[in-house]
Amino acid sequence: MADAASRLRSVAEQVLGVPLPVRLRAWDGSQAGPPDAPAIVIRNRRALRYLLFKPGELGLARAWVAGDLDIEGDLYSALAVMSGLIWERGEDDRTLAQALRDPEVRAAARELLKLAGPPVPPAPPREEVRRRRHLHTRRSDKQAISHHYDVGNDFYEIVLGPSMVYSCAYWGAVENADTLETAQRDKLELVCRKLGLRPGQRLLDVGCGWGSMAIHAAREHGVSVVGVTLSQEQAAYARKRVADEGLTDRVEIRVQDYRDVRDGPYDAISSIGMAEHVGAEKYLAYASDLHALLKPGGRLLNHQIARRPQRDEAAYHVDPFIDAYVFPDGELAPVGTTVTQLERAGFEVRDVESIREHYAHTLRRWVVNLEADWARAVRLTTPGRARVWRLYMAASALAFEHNRIGVNQVLAVRTPESGVSGLPLRARTWNR
Repeated sequence: MADAASRLRSVAEQVLGVPLPVRLRAWDGSQAGPPDAPAIVIRNRRALRYLLFKPGELGLARAWVAGDLDIEGDLYSALAVMSGLIWERGEDDRTLAQALRDPEVRAAARELLKLAGPPVPPAPPREEVRRRRHLHTRRSDKQAISHHYDVGNDFYEIVLGPSMVYSCAYWGAVENADTLETAQRDKLELVCRKLGLRPGQRLLDVGCGWGSMAIHAAREHGVSVVGVTLSQEQAAYARKRVADEGLTDRVEIRVQDYRDVRDGPYDAISSIGMAEHVGAEKYLAYASDLHALLKPGGRLLNHQIARRPQRDEAAYHVDPFIDAYVFPDGELAPVGTTVTQLERAGFEVRDVESIREHYAHTLRRWVVNLEADWARAVRLTTPGRARVWRLYMAASALAFEHNRIGVNQVLAVRTPESGVSGLPLRARTWNR
């Protein structure tokens, strides 16, 4: 099948209706397109079958995870182009059905069928999670958390580095002046200062990960900490770190759902990168549960990724690639929705800080870490899993840079009836 790349390029341009600004390299060694552009490599005709049977983002994701589709050249440049051609256009089964009314597009589809080989739908990669709806029960949440976090602590050490903090770092004013570890330490310290932690207080860390926040708060601020996670692997790792730091008298790590915490009240609660797993329908209950666990005057620091609001919020759907391969059951909400739900639960929201650009910078550092130790990362997981993470982190970095998603720290208080919030008169004194 000579010159498959030129035929594919012609098909793609007919379907998309615009010139293809990337180079294509096909399984037969043929190439087509600008020689200096990033190359989309189709290593196997099975990639075309993935796209034919599941048009749009999920088909592309399956081909990528299976290793049938790859990128040569700058990953970010190629993803930026693909974003404009596919993701931002919203190509899926419905839009393809509309496009097939055009005779030229139908002819292109027939050509793609010829190139694709046997018309049999390929099985999804084994890394894919298939769920029909977002339940957010205790059982489904535990399964979703296990899928994402029980990949192996050694793998996460490669990606996250020594800090083992899996959330947005807080970078200095001079770009590239900080190490990832310094920026993560500064983020943890920023959270502690916003919470106003003092020796002798009790902190609940919801979604405590590998224990970094709990350890920092106990060691640097003298508080007693309970950290809860649904991941067995995270908990085992965090407990060992706590013991190594000599903090077992002040830090307790539990495998427990936050909804089952019954030993309040706490002086403060940190929820860092956890609320994205709660779900829109359960968010008010989440906020109410945390409100009930705080003392009057207690503070909550809610660190959460947010999406841009839509004109029709009912049309929002979870990103297919993220839902199938990264965060099953994860849902994003606009920051305004989050603030409203916290207030409905009884909180007084006192500060909202966007640190969107910080997450883009963090993700790019994580990609560097993964690529630098790629062979070991593949051995520790699977080739497909490592490819999922590379794509997810690089694409997410671009999404933060282009303001398609953001991340915010919301400081809220369970203000008592007296109205005394306990916060300083001048905002953000914690930054000094």
